[in-house]
Amino acid sequence: MNKPFDMELFLAGVLTGPYATRQRHLRQAKAIHAAIAERWHQETPWAWHRKHVIWFLEERLGQRKEPTRYYYLLTVRLLVRRLEKSWVFKL
Repeated sequence: MNKPFDMELFLAGVLTGPYATRQRHLRQAKAIHAAIAERWHQETPWAWHRKHVIWFLEERLGQRKEPTRYYYLLTVRLLVRRLEKSWVFKL
């Protein structure tokens, strides 16, 4: 029996700032997680590779407006910090 992945618990150590900002990061992180899980069958962020995140940023956000891509990039940076990786992403 597998429990669903708890993104809020995963990001608890790196989420700071106002309540609305934390909620936005959680909502976006859940969207990133769902997209990667659907496409790549990676159920937790610990199994992600850099290519999975690049795929999300390019394919899922490629047609979005720049402010939306920027806010998702901020969330990706939080995820990368939590994973303790040295991945760097640009807009």
